[in-house]
Amino acid sequence: MANYQTEPAFRHDYSPKIGVLLMNLGTPTAPTKQALRPYLKEFLSDRRVIEIPRALWWFILNGIILNTRPAKSAEKYAAIWHAEGSPLYVTTRKQTLLLKGQLGELGWHNLVVDFAMRYGQPSVASVLQKMREQGVEKLLVLPLYPQYSAASTATALDQVFRHLLTLRNMPALRTVRQFHDHPAYIQALATQVRSHWQQHGRGDKLVMSFHGMPRFTLNKGDPYHCQCLKTGRLLAEALQLTTEQYIVCFQSRFGRAEWLKPYTSAVLTELGTQHIAKVDVICPGFVADCLETLEEIAMEGKQTFLQQGGGEFRYIPCLNEDPQWITALADIVQQQLAGWLDETVDAPAERCQRAQTAGAKA
Repeated sequence: MANYQTEPAFRHDYSPKIGVLLMNLGTPTAPTKQALRPYLKEFLSDRRVIEIPRALWWFILNGIILNTRPAKSAEKYAAIWHAEGSPLYVTTRKQTLLLKGQLGELGWHNLVVDFAMRYGQPSVASVLQKMREQGVEKLLVLPLYPQYSAASTATALDQVFRHLLTLRNMPALRTVRQFHDHPAYIQALATQVRSHWQQHGRGDKLVMSFHGMPRFTLNKGDPYHCQCLKTGRLLAEALQLTTEQYIVCFQSRFGRAEWLKPYTSAVLTELGTQHIAKVDVICPGFVADCLETLEEIAMEGKQTFLQQGGGEFRYIPCLNEDPQWITALADIVQQQLAGWLDETVDAPAERCQRAQTAGAKA
C-alpha cells in the first residue's frame, strides 16, 4: 500500500497558484571541514555525477576523498565566503526575489517564486512542501544551468520527481531542459562583456570557460558539449568576434580520466607563455558566481596565467543580479508558462459558492 504524505487541509476559499522553482547546485552551510564533509558526501554519492561502479567508488569516496578533500575545499570556500553566506546561495536568493518582483511588475501576482538546492539547503523537499501549503497546483521547475547535462539538470529534476512520488495530490508539472541558445540569455551575456570592455578596455582574447565533464559523457550522448559550443558561438557572434578572438574551454577536472577539451588550465598556460597582454575570462555556464568562478578561475586561473608570463588577467563576473539577466529570466519563465498564465482562475468566493451548492444538491 502506498504511503503518501498527508495532504494540507483543503479550503474552498483559496485561489490555486502557479509555482516557479529555481534550482541550483548547492553549497555547504559554512566554509569549514565539518560542513564540507556531509555536503561533499551527498554531492559525490549522486550516481549521475559519478558514473563508476558503486563498490569501487564507495571505497574511494569514504576511504580517501572524504578524509582528505573537506579540509582543502574548506580553505577554498573561506577565500570567497561572504558575510551573508556562500556567494552561490546569496546570489540565487537575490535572483529569486528579483524575479518575483519582475513578474509582479508584469502583472503576474498569483505566482509563488522560490528556490532550492540540489545538494544542501534549502532542500527540494522542504521548498516543495512549503509550495503545497501555499496552494501551488501547477509547478514550473527551472534548473539554473543554461546547458543541459545529466550531471546537473537531470539530477536536479530527479530530486523533484522523487519528492512528487511521495504525494497523493501531485501538481501539474513543467520543466525547463535548457536555455543555452535563448536570445535573451545570449544578449544578457553580450551586454555583460560589453560593459566590462567599456570600463576596462577590450582584451586581446576572450576565454569562455565552461564547467568540465568527463569525455565519455559526450560519447554516450550527453548534449552538454555541443550546447556549450553553441553558446560560445552565439555569444561571439553577438560580440562580432572572429574565431581567432575567442576560445571555448572547460574547467574543473576531477580524477585521471579524460575530460572535455581544451582544458581551461592548459589554455591559460598557453596564453601566458605567448605573453598575451590582456586576457578576458567569462564563465557562461554559470548564472551566479560560485566557488568554480571566484576561486578556480578568478584566483587560480589568474595565477596560472601570470606565472606563465601573461600580462593582465581580467575576470568578467557572472550574470548574477544584472537587470538584463533578470529580465531574460522573466522572459524564459513567461514563455514556459504559456497557457497557464492565460487560464482564468476562479475567484475564491465563486468556488466556495459552487462547492456549497453542489453539497446542497447531494
